Amino acid sequence: MTRFALTLEFDGTPFFGLQRQKDGPSVQQAVEEAVMRVTGEEVRMHSAGRTDAGVHALAMRSHVDIARDIAPFRLMEALNAHLRPDPVAVTHCEIVPDDWHARFSCTGRAYVYRIANRRAPLTLEKDRLWQVPQELNHEAMHRAAQALVGLHDFTTFRSVHCQSDSPVKTLDRLAVERDGEEVRIHAEARSFLHHQVRSMVGCLALVGMGRWDEPRVAEALAARDRQALGLNAPPHGLYFVRAVYGESGDPSSEN
Repeated sequence: MTRFALTLEFDGTPFFGLQRQKDGPSVQQAVEEAVMRVTGEEVRMHSAGRTDAGVHALAMRSHVDIARDIAPFRLMEALNAHLRPDPVAVTHCEIVPDDWHARFSCTGRAYVYRIANRRAPLTLEKDRLWQVPQELNHEAMHRAAQALVGLHDFTTFRSVHCQSDSPVKTLDRLAVERDGEEVRIHAEARSFLHHQVRSMVGCLALVGMGRWDEPRVAEALAARDRQALGLNAPPHGLYFVRAVYGESGDPSSEN
């Protein structure tokens, strides 16, 4: 049995999320079925993170165990052939040690949330960004965001359906920048709570619109109450960007 690490890029629009779902298509199902068609084997794919319906990924790290003797490049090419026309692509494939795990070996995760700050409707990037027509003060958003960096109880920014044992997380980075009409929010941590990034983005957007003053983000955090949340941003602006793995000797550490 050989363990293959996969790097996946996908458009989350047609999926009910990354993980298998009872009532709709998922990225996991698409990849597992592609492996079955290539190797004739039933496999279970494990991934560095979970994404909700509509959330995208630029470089999601996953792994599958396969008995068939096949080279990584040939596996990648075959999977991509069988994944069509689903908007999922394997951009990298390699053999990793048996004790390497896409989820449990991961030491850091990075997301970016993209906001189209314009009044004109989106055409080319529809379902790729959250459109906010009101002018956003990205500098105020960035200043307010710094209250969330560090070790905190993020109950306010946690979905009621979150299955994490604790609401306490360490947020390593939360930065807001503007590039023309696009405002981007970068979030990095070892792990995140369900809806944490979208909830933080929603509140920062309220600051950017002038509907919240900057200190209110810190007040919402201190409340430790989901009722203090101002807004949960929609899923289609969120992208899983990067998974980080251990020491430089790890064959997957470059991702």
